Amino acid sequence: MGNGVMVTTGWVLSGLFAAFLLVASAGPKLIGASVATDSMAQLGWPQGYTLMIGLIEVACVLLYLWPRTSVLGAVLAMGLLGGAMATQLRAGNPLFSHVLFSLYLGLAMWGGLWLRDPALRALFPFRG
Repeated sequence: MGNGVMVTTGWVLSGLFAAFLLVASAGPKLIGASVATDSMAQLGWPQGYTLMIGLIEVACVLLYLWPRTSVLGAVLAMGLLGGAMATQLRAGNPLFSHVLFSLYLGLAMWGGLWLRDPALRALFPFRG
């Protein structure tokens, strides 16, 4: 795969990750949608945390999309996804559909960043 194709594929994957996180997760939290507040309550989170978690998600995505801070954004987003995974695990939700969903998102996020960032590819080379 050529470098240009890798970078383009990486940006597409990163964009899909960012769009999903902003539209499906942060958006409902920011507008106070009942789907977000009810889900957070079912998972044991007090209502006052919904907006703050949504703002943190937006900040992580913006840092991730900005090339100079993309690795920091990915690390912070992975911490957020790890917290989501722990919450799902504690709530006793199904493994593959709920608990590991954060892992799937994290793999897409890091995969997109790896494809679009030559320095990250040099740090973690693919040996196939």
